[in-house]
Amino acid sequence: MKHILLNLWREESGQDLIEYTLLMAFIALASAAIFIGAGGSLASIWSSTSTTLSAAAS
Repeated sequence: MKHILLNLWREESGQDLIEYTLLMAFIALASAAIFIGAGGSLASIWSSTSTTLSAAAS
């Protein structure tokens, strides 16, 4: 029984999968933060363009 527990303790085959999963989660969160920030900037640009075109039309 002690031998089985020591083998489980030393086993590292699942470690890579967990590391890649955490890396992908970090990339997904960073991408979401960038897209949210870019959305605000795009809304500002669209609003400014709309105002300029409305003023030019009148």
